[in-house]
Amino acid sequence: MSRAPRVSGAKVNWGTDDTGCNFLHVDMDSFFASVELLERPDLVGNPVVVGGNSARSVVCAATYEARKYGVSSAMPIARARSLCPQLVVLPVRHELYARVSAQVMEILREVTPEVEQVSIDEAFMDVSGARLRLGSSVQIATLIRGRIKSELGLSATVGIGAVKFISKIASTQAKPDGLLLVPKKRTKDFLGVLPIGAMWGVGPQTAARLESIGVRWVRDVWNLELSSLRSLLGNAAAIRLKELSQGVDERKIETSRERKSIGKEETFLKDIRDGQTLRLILLSQADELASRLRQNSILASTVSIKIRFSDFTTLNRSYTFPDPIDNSRSIYESAWRLLGQLGCLGKPVRLLGIRLENLHAISEGVQSLIGEDPKRRQLDTALDKVRGKFGVEALTSASLLSNFEEKETKR
Repeated sequence: MSRAPRVSGAKVNWGTDDTGCNFLHVDMDSFFASVELLERPDLVGNPVVVGGNSARSVVCAATYEARKYGVSSAMPIARARSLCPQLVVLPVRHELYARVSAQVMEILREVTPEVEQVSIDEAFMDVSGARLRLGSSVQIATLIRGRIKSELGLSATVGIGAVKFISKIASTQAKPDGLLLVPKKRTKDFLGVLPIGAMWGVGPQTAARLESIGVRWVRDVWNLELSSLRSLLGNAAAIRLKELSQGVDERKIETSRERKSIGKEETFLKDIRDGQTLRLILLSQADELASRLRQNSILASTVSIKIRFSDFTTLNRSYTFPDPIDNSRSIYESAWRLLGQLGCLGKPVRLLGIRLENLHAISEGVQSLIGEDPKRRQLDTALDKVRGKFGVEALTSASLLSNFEEKETKR
């Protein structure tokens, strides 16, 4: 869900002229929780979150009934329960959400191939080519919302604008279950009523820095000297903010967005101090991530680790290979080496994870390590075939058969 601030002054009727407003931003409402409620209609209208059920778990999604109590995504479950004692917590089912997401995106692509999926529950669209066939942008947005509701039982909010980022901000202001058109001629009027924190790239810290020089609203940027923004944000960010505040955004729809990274991290029910247990966890994570690389014909150039201690101190370290890889041994050995370099073994660890970055499609002609053991490659291929037929738990490293500390997985 979007954390950008919403203001009542933005959710008004800005006019009905959608000429030149070809960008739509479709954002599913409280997606994970809404999907779960399809199977639990008895919980509709109640404060519900999706997440783990332990004290260490966090909220992945919350219904609007839960949000009224101050519950939000990424909040610890324990904190959410303290805010809302009657809170209902449902377990996370990533495969289910991915399947429903694919159905949503299929509906969008039946309207136009110009669809840019940016997350599991949101996408941009350029409907300029569909208007002759399906009507105005508002009619198309209404059609999309109607189909998602009737075919999937879910609600979606749609923002419409002349450029991409206006459609995104419009959908944020229109939530939940709304539709907001910002006519091209009213773009600056719309931006002018928004707090500076509503802008792309302006998080809480940046907003605080801008407010320190008197920039509280987007309209405050209009007459501000670029040099003042440069000194505060740097040249590139200053120029970008100045352009966006005027409604300038030249970006087009990217129908084939490249995946930038894949990862897996685990939050533990109890802090782990034992290095051997952490080693086995890294080995398991490396094994799963390598398999995902090979299944998608992708190679990774960079391995990063993330570790969080009991006091919530979080450290990240990374290593970039001279040549991209897709085997678990290289991933694991690099991750274990990075962990050792931190000198933190023996300290209480509450979260550990690996992320693979700088991804390359094999179709691009990128080759993996020249000196890679061909027998290891054959073994990895055989493992993938068995797992593809019988599931990921069918085969694993012998060392992983040991009993770890009980843990909860967060993908």
